[in-house]
Formats: sequence, C-alpha cells, structure tokens
Amino acid sequence: MTFVDEHRGEHGVESICRQLPIAPSTYYEHKACQRDPSRRSARVQRDERLRPEIARVHRENFDAYGPRKVWRQLGREDIRVARCTVERLMRAMDLRGVVRGRRYKVTTTPGEKSERPADLVQRRFTATRPNQLWVSDLTYVATRGGFVYVAFVIDVFARQIVGWRVSTSLRTDLALDALEQALYERHAALDGPLVHHSDRGSQYLSIRSTDRLAEAGIEPSVGSRGDSYDNALAESIIGLYKTELIRRRGPWRGVDDVEYATLEWVHWYRTKRLLGPIGDIPPTEYEASYYREMNSPQVAGLN
Repeated sequence: MTFVDEHRGEHGVESICRQLPIAPSTYYEHKACQRDPSRRSARVQRDERLRPEIARVHRENFDAYGPRKVWRQLGREDIRVARCTVERLMRAMDLRGVVRGRRYKVTTTPGEKSERPADLVQRRFTATRPNQLWVSDLTYVATRGGFVYVAFVIDVFARQIVGWRVSTSLRTDLALDALEQALYERHAALDGPLVHHSDRGSQYLSIRSTDRLAEAGIEPSVGSRGDSYDNALAESIIGLYKTELIRRRGPWRGVDDVEYATLEWVHWYRTKRLLGPIGDIPPTEYEASYYREMNSPQVAGLN
C-alpha cells in the first residue's frame, strides 16, 4: 500500500495494482479503513485492543510468560479472549515465553559426616498445610566480580519462597541466614510439626544448622540417594529463578546487582507468578485461600 501511495501520481493506481498484482478495490478499501477505522473487521479491531494488553502482561511478568500463562492472566483481569487468539497475536508480535535450559552444576558439597538425618521425605514433595515441609537448596550466579551464591527456603504447600539470601561465600552462614529469615517470617504460623529437607550439602549438615533446627523444634531431613531427585522441588524453583531472571538479565556486575534483582523476582514470584501445580495462581493467594477456608464457620465448627 505504501508503494502504491508513493507512485500513484506517476503511474496510476490501476496500472500499479495490475503489476503487483492486487485488486484496486483492495487498495481503496485499505485507504477507506485508514480514514475511518470503524470500517475494519471486528477481528482486526479486537486484535488492536488486545495487542497492548498482551504486551503489558508479558512485560509485567519478567517477559517470562508464554501464551498459556498470558491467557490465564488476562482471564484473571476479566479480559476474555480465546487462548488460540493469544497464541496468534504473540507470534505476530514476536513475544515468547522463557524456555528452561540445561541443568546447572551442583553447588553444595557433600558433607563428610558419617551420620546424617534420615530421609523423611523420600521424594514425596507434598504438604496438606503451610509450614509442614520446607525444602532448601543453593545455586550460583556468575558475575564479573566472581561467583555469587543464592540460598532459598521453600514451603512445599504453596511453593512459597519463605527465605532467601545472597552471598559471595558458600560458608554455612549463607544457608543458615536463609533459614533464619524463614523462621522470622513464619514464626507466628508455626503451629504444627515441621520438617526441613535438604540435600547432603555440608552447609546443611553443619552442627550450627542442625542445632538451629533443633532449637526451633524443626525436624531435619536429608536426601538418602544422593542425586538431584532427592531435592527435586527446590531444584525446580531454582530452575525458574535461573531461567526467568539470571539467564535473561545477565551478564551480572556483582553481588549487589544480583541481590536487588533477586529481591524483585522473589516479590513477583510470591505475589504475582502463576504456578501450574497450585492451580495457576500465585503462592501468596493460594495460602490466603487455605487460611480463609480454615477460618470459615463451617470448618471452625468442625474443629
């Protein structure tokens, strides 16, 4: 159409359309729609309204969502649209969700203790209430100033991140500080037995870590088979962290940049990220729903 506009004065619309080839009526209809957008088809007008909404949802969620998650979020905002329409428009807009890459190397070093806590989980990462089972793990981030290490504590019930810390060292303090944050945040809600599960890393088998768990009345659990499936849920959440934040925003300058970005990602993950295993809602919303149900008159009467 631009070509016809540029050369119509010299050659005429009909002769140009004959050579392209397109029907002159197509050109004239296109120009009429430019003058009066209401002449466009309902689908074209609908697409024009949806495009900025799709772009916004994708941008506000770390550019991590694919069509299914974007469609889910639009539905949560009462923007009704077919999933196939979201897929079509995202292709046209060249918007994609993140794709998990390769596994990352292990950052915890096996503890040398001959005795270690029993494996109370046995790869069954399920919980019927918050603060029933926590899982912990570490990962690393390469920066220009050297490796930075990040520790997470995750509540299995809602896949909620309850504690995290960033450090330039793999000392025991890193895992312990993440645990302390989790204990501080959840202290008031620790109203039942709680198991803390980890791999065989020395950071988690240290005397300080086990003593702190005992002091808090938390039962320790350590994977018994020595492979990644022993702590699969924690590794899955760390995989999201590496895929949605670390790989997409690097290269990283140093520990301060990683710490600030992790704070931003954790807040988004907890309050906004849609997680499939809990019904495509954020962890905080899933926990709030649980407590509302527990405090409802019907359930309270049974208790």
